[in-house]
Amino acid sequence: MQNDLPEHAAAELTEREKEILRLLATGTSNKEIAQKLFISSNTVKVHLRNIFSKIGVVSRTEAAMYAVQIGLVKSPAATTQEDNPPQAGTFQPELQTIPIDIARQPIPGVRPRNVASVIAILLLVVAVGFLLARREAALPTNIIQITPTPESRWHALAALPTARSGLAVTAYENQVYAIGGDSAQGVTGVLERYDPANDSWVELAKKPVPVADVNAAVIGGKIYVPGGRTSTGAVTNVLEIYDPRQGSWEEGKNLPIAISAYAMAAFEGRLYLFGGWDGKKYLNSVFVYDPGPEEWTELTDMPETRGFASAAVAEDRIYVIGGYNGSQALAVNEVFTPHLEGLSGAWNKVEALPIGRYNIGIATIADNVYIIGGQETTGSLSAYLPQTNKWQAFDPPPFEIGDGPRLVLLGEFLLVIGGKVNNMPSTHNLAYRAIYTVEIPLIIH
Repeated sequence: MQNDLPEHAAAELTEREKEILRLLATGTSNKEIAQKLFISSNTVKVHLRNIFSKIGVVSRTEAAMYAVQIGLVKSPAATTQEDNPPQAGTFQPELQTIPIDIARQPIPGVRPRNVASVIAILLLVVAVGFLLARREAALPTNIIQITPTPESRWHALAALPTARSGLAVTAYENQVYAIGGDSAQGVTGVLERYDPANDSWVELAKKPVPVADVNAAVIGGKIYVPGGRTSTGAVTNVLEIYDPRQGSWEEGKNLPIAISAYAMAAFEGRLYLFGGWDGKKYLNSVFVYDPGPEEWTELTDMPETRGFASAAVAEDRIYVIGGYNGSQALAVNEVFTPHLEGLSGAWNKVEALPIGRYNIGIATIADNVYIIGGQETTGSLSAYLPQTNKWQAFDPPPFEIGDGPRLVLLGEFLLVIGGKVNNMPSTHNLAYRAIYTVEIPLIIH
């Protein structure tokens, strides 16, 4: 591998690509990366191709060396406990939270001369316990159950301090950021951050331009919030960017047009905006924003004109689901594949929603697209499974969700934030355990 790699090469990697490169450099296999990040192995392969291309390497060994070179990981020989002190405010899992039953009685069939084998087995058990314990670190231990009953899949967490609907929500470094939205006093710019380690919220610097009917996404360690409906009812084209490390806001390149009630997804380091409301009509436009050159580009229009749709990435495609066209709720489920047919992308239709829904929360886990809440629905949790092109219903939430909530993935949990119930903004902060950690007994003959 060349040693004179461009200094900006690391900056070109998305947060997800850096995470995958970090795992690769520590010897994690593609399958293990997929399991840890709740994505498919094919998605991991696509990410690795993109990473190899960006950093100019052709092998996993070279990629690992590059990760060490840019500081994503440390050389094993140089890594000590002091090199990696616990960060303030982070949840430190204890191994005993995942009990592994090691029999105190002699193991049948194991003789003293097989002591080395016993030691190897015990080391394996400890390693498995450590890995499982790490996967339990997503939320506080007081809501984690190793063998949950169906009733325990939902948990009520610390309430959102400012009741809101139509807000922007995203997760960054195991923290949840809730931005703007409609409050009881009107459109707000409040920014509140949820820390799952201690199940608490803290208020941060307010968004300079208060907006509602917006979404947020993280690219390169910064949170992007474009457009929205302002406190006057007008629609804005402003793009504001929050830097969690600096705790400050900055203004980005304005949208080509003013938009609110759009669907948005981050994909390969870019923002994709679909449809929305421009203050006069609903749209079928598609815009992509590249933070590098700070450029907005218009892409192939959506087949369906709609606002209040929701978008999420699964299997390297963007699913744009539901919406409202000015007269009715839509059940449409359209898939946008970027970079096909030149740079404009291509559209296809897949299995529609069972009923029309709009203003719903959406998130992806294990390449399945989950939705909850919205108008024209009871608020149930459902998922679209791309592998089978089918919809599946899951355990209903313990409370009415209403419309305008946001759904965000945090570890093994889906968090439902905010929403509007009985025409009033809610303080919902609910966790749904979407993936279980299963204990597998070790049997030795």
